[in-house]
Amino acid sequence: MRVTLCAVGRLRNGPEKALVDDYLDRFDRTGRGLGLGPVTVREVEDKKGGGMAAEAALLDKTIPDGAVVCCLDERGKPMASPDFAHQLGEWRDQGRGDVAFVIGGADGIDPALCVQADLALSLGKMVWPHMLARVMLSEQLYRAASILAGSPYHRV
Repeated sequence: MRVTLCAVGRLRNGPEKALVDDYLDRFDRTGRGLGLGPVTVREVEDKKGGGMAAEAALLDKTIPDGAVVCCLDERGKPMASPDFAHQLGEWRDQGRGDVAFVIGGADGIDPALCVQADLALSLGKMVWPHMLARVMLSEQLYRAASILAGSPYHRV
């Protein structure tokens, strides 16, 4: 199952990009034998300043046809890492070819896009900057693949 990260904003060289690249490389290596990956990152920028609605239109264009859509939203469902891994494995086992994780900009994701999603996922009760949300999602994807592979990376 291919994974697409659809995100508002360009991640420039720096510590966040280094972390995202590292975790996504680890996910690709670990997930390959599990039928997960590769990961593609699709970044959009609303250069005209149209707000959340314009960002949602740009994000919508980056989502592969027929993909499971998971929006990261502070009002979404909080999940423990093993539950997230189970959900990812379930989508894969159902034969879904693509999953798209959608990360909005500073104001979040337009509700019109969120209501169309298969899952709204919360990274916790705190609000995180969208660039850090990308780092945290990347780590959780790697952790999910590690859990599914039976790796000792995730300890309980």
